[in-house]
Amino acid sequence: MRATDRETYDELYRSAPAVWSGRPNRQLVVEAADLPPSRALDAGSGEGGDALWLAERGWRVTAVDFSPVALQRGAAAARARGLADRVEWVHADLEEWTPSAGGFDLVTAHYLHARSAGERAELFRRLAAAVAPGGTLLVVGHLLDAAAAHHHGAGHLDPAVFYRAEDVAAVLEPGEWSDVVTETRERDHGAAERTGNPVPDTVLVARRASRAR
Repeated sequence: MRATDRETYDELYRSAPAVWSGRPNRQLVVEAADLPPSRALDAGSGEGGDALWLAERGWRVTAVDFSPVALQRGAAAARARGLADRVEWVHADLEEWTPSAGGFDLVTAHYLHARSAGERAELFRRLAAAVAPGGTLLVVGHLLDAAAAHHHGAGHLDPAVFYRAEDVAAVLEPGEWSDVVTETRERDHGAAERTGNPVPDTVLVARRASRAR
């Protein structure tokens, strides 16, 4: 079974009351803690840890995922924390769904899987187009070579799910972005221990220019 099947993720989320920790991803905290709250898109939101963290900091968040089980769990957590009016939960496949062009001051995507390298490139182009002038694009994945080695022999994982931040940078329109950073960063130790996955993060952070150069 491919890692991009919605049914796979629904089964994963049904397997436990909470699959993930509920805490925000480390790179989101690093990059967004000092940003002024505005409009954010959490692409591949899962159970909503990142979306809820942003909402608590004053952001209005659109959280998108293709697992209705995960979205229901996130929405319940939002209600329990008094954040229901700050997060819109959208059930959609990101490989088919197109966000509003320039509609978000922060677009964040952690560990998105795609069915192929070509579809992944188109997905990241759509996410990049959703960033408003002056806004931030944050994409975090499992480092390609390290992930492939760590998951060697894991038949449910397809090589297409792995990439480098430089692959994301390659789809950005020249002249429209400033301060494009591509880095390998150590994964959060707690997350590595919980998931059994120590693979480093490949991280892209880019700011859309206030106006095209």
